Amino acid sequence: MQIGIPAEILAGETRVAATPETVKKFAALGYKLVVQKGAGIASSCSDKAYEEAGATIAATAADTYKDSDVVLKVAAPTAEEVPLLKQGA
Repeated sequence: MQIGIPAEILAGETRVAATPETVKKFAALGYKLVVQKGAGIASSCSDKAYEEAGATIAATAADTYKDSDVVLKVAAPTAEEVPLLKQGA
């Protein structure tokens, strides 16, 4: 099962739905994790920290959503993000 963590797109939102520590815990349970490039920057979480925790860094939101069975977000998906969700996610 793949878990996707996209960057938040609402203006002023600085949080990210999962920290590198959270990613590490999910990875230890056997989940594949994909984090959008720069998703954690506003929360002081670097792409490198996510990679070290076991995540793959995706270049775009579309790449993050594409194969993710579960998507973790702070805010609900916007009208622009809903079409990116995998069927059944």
